[in-house]
Amino acid sequence: MFSGLVREIAKVRALENNILRLESTYTPQIGDSIAVNGMCLTVIALHSDGFSLEISKHSAQSVAMENYTKCVHIEPALRADSRLDGHFVQGHIDSIGTITAINPHANQTLFTIAADEPTLQLAIPQGSITIDGISLTISSVQRDSFTLTLIPHTMQNTLFASYRVGRRVNIETDVLVRSVAHILAKMSNAESMRAFAANALNTKPKPSWSELDDIALRY
Repeated sequence: MFSGLVREIAKVRALENNILRLESTYTPQIGDSIAVNGMCLTVIALHSDGFSLEISKHSAQSVAMENYTKCVHIEPALRADSRLDGHFVQGHIDSIGTITAINPHANQTLFTIAADEPTLQLAIPQGSITIDGISLTISSVQRDSFTLTLIPHTMQNTLFASYRVGRRVNIETDVLVRSVAHILAKMSNAESMRAFAANALNTKPKPSWSELDDIALRY
């Protein structure tokens, strides 16, 4: 579990086969979990200037791998006594979005990111979302995209200042929103099945009043 607050911007030293080697001042332990641009990876080797992590085939197919060549956001997993200044982040990428607009203003920068329908259904205005491992707040949601408002501190301490229109980004929706949506969907499906079963057991047409009168006269 992570919080979406970047610990450091690490430099990619190598990416060969499924092994990602990073140059970093942070010193983990073998087996530690590290979120790299939001993707939870396991440390498999330590070096004098950093560490290496293993990327599974499934993970590689789920993220924007073209962004793992120069610099990346890293965050160690939360400890039981860690502060939670962002929001609960699992490190499981849900989808890949594309930056469609960047609008800088005096004290903020607006990023618009196009996303697929399942992601947008879980995007809530003023709710949390993780982009490339960074916990951010959704300003607004449009038909095919959502907009984020980044303050100068975020721009200065993350890689967002180097992002350009057309860049793909890793997206993880809020786990709490996903959980509620999943439960409601299951409840809705269960209710539909109950209604279908009740209707199937009640398919025989009810008799009319005249038919009921005819039955009564026979007795």
